Amino acid sequence: MRYIKYAFYAIVAICLISISVANRDVVTLHLLTDNFAGLLGIQATIDLPLFLIVFGGIAAGLLIGFVWEWFREHKHRAEAVRHKRDKAVLEREVTKLRTSKATPEDEVLALLEDGGAAR
Repeated sequence: MRYIKYAFYAIVAICLISISVANRDVVTLHLLTDNFAGLLGIQATIDLPLFLIVFGGIAAGLLIGFVWEWFREHKHRAEAVRHKRDKAVLEREVTKLRTSKATPEDEVLALLEDGGAAR
């Protein structure tokens, strides 16, 4: 299985390298429209290789997707923490009840609760 993972990584790396080599031309990226940039007095263009713009868009999309999913699943994580806390409280209560309500003269119940370890 490890070799399949490494083969997959190698194929992805080869694809990314070939895309990078094929798209080395420098393009001008306009961050604002010309009218809005003139109104603000800001130079809103950047000259970058095309593959950087493509990879940057992919990275930004992945980052936005991961953050969106993390926020979406917050309620599930909070509920799991609450259930874990409730389980711990109930386990402590069961342990306390077993020790306080157990009678030493009832040997059969003591054997069953101890799992047969007192034989």
